Amino acid sequence: MSMFSIFNVSGSAVSAQSQRLNVVASNLANVDAVAGPDGKAYKARQVVFQTQAMGTDHAAGVRVSAIKESETPGRRVHDPSHPAADEEGYVTHSNVNAVDEMVNMISASRSYQNNIEVMNTAKSLLLKTLQIGQ
Repeated sequence: MSMFSIFNVSGSAVSAQSQRLNVVASNLANVDAVAGPDGKAYKARQVVFQTQAMGTDHAAGVRVSAIKESETPGRRVHDPSHPAADEEGYVTHSNVNAVDEMVNMISASRSYQNNIEVMNTAKSLLLKTLQIGQ
């Protein structure tokens, strides 16, 4: 693997973690949502990663292959006066767990930061290599 492919691999990881952070932000924004854009309760979304080949030197990066909705049932609250209540008087809230999403956000943020640090270290090493030749 060449030194330059490190930038491709870490760059793909930064891009994937950025998408993950956007999905987490969307989930957190809808923690207490009752109805989404389709009129149904918001469902938490999770990013699915997949490896991808990066160039001809057998390096592997990462990409987002899918964003899946959680099938966990939403929290049901008895509130017959709510406009979104069903015939039994229950309102179905989103299935987003704020604690899980915060952990997911911290993990994505740390992964993002680590990949930025990898790119900065590779840049520094390349610059030092160039200075040796002077």
